[in-house]
Amino acid sequence: MPAHRTHQHCWSSLPSPSVREAASMYSTAVAIFLVILVAALQSSEPPEHPFPYHIPLDPDGILELSWNISYDQEIIHFQLEVRGLRAGVLFGMSDRGEMENADLIILWTDGNRSYFADAWSDQKGQLHLDAQQDYQLLQVQRTPDGLSLLFKRPFVTCDPKDYLIEDDTVHLVYGILEGPFQSLEAINTSGLHTGLQRVQLLRTEVPTPDMPADVQTMEIRTANVVIPDNETTYWCYVTKLPTNFSRHHIIMYEAIVTEGNEALVHHMEVFQCASEFKTIPSFNAPCDSKMKPNQLNYCRHVLAAWALGAKAFYYPEEAGVAFGGPNSSPYLRLEVHYHNPRHIHGRHDSSGIRLYYTATLRKYNAGIMELGLVYTPVMAIPPQETAFVLTGYCTDECTRVALPNTGIRIFASQLHTHLTGRKVITVLARGGQESEIVNRDNHYSPFFQDIRMLKKVVSVLPGDVLITSCTYNTEGRKLATVGGFGILEEMCVNYIHYYPQTDLELCKSAVNDHYLQKYFDQVNSFSNGEVCTCPQASVPERFSSVPWNSYNREMLKALYRFAPISMHCNKTSAISFQGEWNLKPLPEITSTLKEPTPNCPTHQAVSCTNSTTVSIHWGRD
Repeated sequence: MPAHRTHQHCWSSLPSPSVREAASMYSTAVAIFLVILVAALQSSEPPEHPFPYHIPLDPDGILELSWNISYDQEIIHFQLEVRGLRAGVLFGMSDRGEMENADLIILWTDGNRSYFADAWSDQKGQLHLDAQQDYQLLQVQRTPDGLSLLFKRPFVTCDPKDYLIEDDTVHLVYGILEGPFQSLEAINTSGLHTGLQRVQLLRTEVPTPDMPADVQTMEIRTANVVIPDNETTYWCYVTKLPTNFSRHHIIMYEAIVTEGNEALVHHMEVFQCASEFKTIPSFNAPCDSKMKPNQLNYCRHVLAAWALGAKAFYYPEEAGVAFGGPNSSPYLRLEVHYHNPRHIHGRHDSSGIRLYYTATLRKYNAGIMELGLVYTPVMAIPPQETAFVLTGYCTDECTRVALPNTGIRIFASQLHTHLTGRKVITVLARGGQESEIVNRDNHYSPFFQDIRMLKKVVSVLPGDVLITSCTYNTEGRKLATVGGFGILEEMCVNYIHYYPQTDLELCKSAVNDHYLQKYFDQVNSFSNGEVCTCPQASVPERFSSVPWNSYNREMLKALYRFAPISMHCNKTSAISFQGEWNLKPLPEITSTLKEPTPNCPTHQAVSCTNSTTVSIHWGRD
């Protein structure tokens, strides 16, 4: 319904109804939030295109978010659907998904009038009106299911109370108001039904290519799993390609999510098993089951990966992922991450991934290469650290011997750590100077890992260096966290997707173990012999004996910054390329990239001094 007058405003209110209507509305405000509000603002026209991205925000399916991105205007249009009539809704973003210090919008009623505001929460969760109103409400209307909100916000606002929307993971927060509040200041997030959802808002726009005439599909799906009522479950399912399945190229894949389970299926991956295993036992159970066959640990070659909110993934028209045929394992492992914080019982699921493949092989085989750190306990993070950085290298010597003269082209990337990872970045260096970022996530979460198309293809030439750094938070741990395969151990990996495929599958490093032993000897001499240095003790045991005072922490940081490294410059067969890969000096980098600074918009947001009433026609449906 069109507004009678158009105003810039800090928050919008409905005109007071009659006494009879006000009494009726107040008595039913908890169950019914009757809002039909159209706020006509400057530049408030709806988006030109539909909303291509959709995610459920909460496990109960009450809130669903859709969005559309305008890179030209650097604006996101949001549509928030609320199922069931509520007394209000809260939505926003925060650094790690906490409700404190969050950038928010809120729609609420006091029982007589209804309001919309751009707000922020303090360290206690108390809401405050933002002095700079950067969220612009475009429309609120009743729907057959409840309410629908349409609003927009720039990527960058330069408001210190606002979240900077970048390419990385965004932690969305939400809250549902079940009753009226007399003012914005009366609302504290601690008293609301709240939650978080992770998503990449700024997705790379990839044109949808035409599928070849001979394209076929294959569905890799779980076999009617009963989703466990645990909050987090990783489910593994082993399947096998058809007999005599010849070599094909995967050129696209997409998720298949069982209807009704959209909020429970968090992410999925399809792995191909190592070819040296002639048979892999059948398996359909949680991945941490004691009955899991040991061979499944060697089903690690990624064919497809999907995370909540992701659309179909298309390979470049000149490349595809080869699978099937001789020297290729016919066994595939599907891994599904179920996120069930409401501990829902008895929900059946047959979700998975649909592969699109062709027998008409493309010009290039696409490959996957691991960058970062070797899975080894010599790389460790002390306990009680807020931002400890470990760095792995793909050195110039390795790329020079392993890459073709024309180099490779990276078109996608999947970052990976375990539970304490908070930030991951891979940088390309050429001639001793950092030249471009391959992929970066300043708000990385181990609970949201997907393959991301790069906005710009990155060319890597022989002699280039690829530097991958991970930042960890171990505040909740009492012992050192060592590198390894276990979920309570740590990794630092960037799985880069590139073409043409080469023999190089691992290009990773770790501190030289001889220099690590020197570290243990050094801290032992300053710790009255407390540190275990005996040869029969394992590296984790030695780390567990270190008293983590400031000196020992700084010494470990210095070791990782300056000590020689051992390189894994390995072929797919796990055999190293020819060369000497131990006691290698760290690559010499003379120039590093500067952190980008936000480009503040020239337009001014609405300054909030007091409220402005928007006169509209409204009524009950």
